[in-house]
Amino acid sequence: MAADGGKRLPKKLYEKELLRLQSELVKVQEWVRAEGVRLVVLFEGRDAAGKGGAIKRVTEYLNPRVARIAALPVPTERQRGQWYFQRYVEQLPAAGEIVLFDRSWYNRAGVEKVMGFCTPEEYWQFLHQAPTFERMLIEAGIELRKYWFSVSDTEQERRFQDRLEDPMRRWKLSPMDTESISRWEEYSRAKDEMFVYTDVPGSPWHVVESDDKRRARINMIAHLLSTLPYHEVTMPPVELPPRPKARGYQRPPRDLQKYVPDHAAKLKK
Repeated sequence: MAADGGKRLPKKLYEKELLRLQSELVKVQEWVRAEGVRLVVLFEGRDAAGKGGAIKRVTEYLNPRVARIAALPVPTERQRGQWYFQRYVEQLPAAGEIVLFDRSWYNRAGVEKVMGFCTPEEYWQFLHQAPTFERMLIEAGIELRKYWFSVSDTEQERRFQDRLEDPMRRWKLSPMDTESISRWEEYSRAKDEMFVYTDVPGSPWHVVESDDKRRARINMIAHLLSTLPYHEVTMPPVELPPRPKARGYQRPPRDLQKYVPDHAAKLKK
């Protein structure tokens, strides 16, 4: 059951609606490119809340030259000596670009606060500066959207267990993830406090119930589309030219080149 009490969204219904929404995202992409829009979308939430899966569905059919993902690693020593927001500013979009932050400057209000990676002074300074920083982005013309993916403790633990048992996804489980289980209430308090200071009218948080991943993805994308004043851009027609007649070109002998072995031929039906 989803956290909102609804049943798990049926796969067939999910896939049909997802494809429809993704076709709208392609329209958004062309609108962004044609109008020189700068769009920033933040994806935040607990570990295993479904942020990565949602980002994957958003970008699945988009041009990576227009829409890119910013997932910053641990800051370097030099970056630690900079203004906190500086390395995030470097990732902001130019005109005609979309940037999706897989975690963002709100690391300071979450993992850094809970794990003691920042001082109390740095933490409170962040809560004070974040709304001002975001207001500056919006006043500069950036479209900013903030999504918090909310997952229950039981569902998070189930997803962790699935990762632990799946060799293809075990890499997703880190000591930091397992630490989040024992610090569940600390993260809850940190999230609540973050909302008090940064859920403001100019740049509000939008909470996505994510116990049902399918429902979360559909709801998040549909909401994002509903908040953008995009329109369909008429693309110039493209026609394939007629293939010209052969003019004597001869391909070199195949044995002069190194071909990839036909591994597929070995597969059993």
